[in-house]
Amino acid sequence: MPNPKGNPDSLKPIQSDREDKLTDNLSFRVTKEMKEEVKAKDDPPEFCRRAIQKALNEEKD
Repeated sequence: MPNPKGNPDSLKPIQSDREDKLTDNLSFRVTKEMKEEVKAKDDPPEFCRRAIQKALNEEKD
C-alpha cells in the first residue's frame, strides 16, 4: 500500500538535458577536509565531474 503522505513525483525518473547520460557510479575515499570543501560547493556532483574531466584532459595532452 502506498504511503498516503508520499510525493508521487519522487517516483518519476530524473530528466537530464545532457548529451551523454550519467549511467554509472564512481566512489572513492577522500580526507574529511576534502569532503567538507566539496560539499560546500553549489553543485558538488557537477564540481567533481568537471574536476575529473579536467584531470583526464590534462593527462591526454
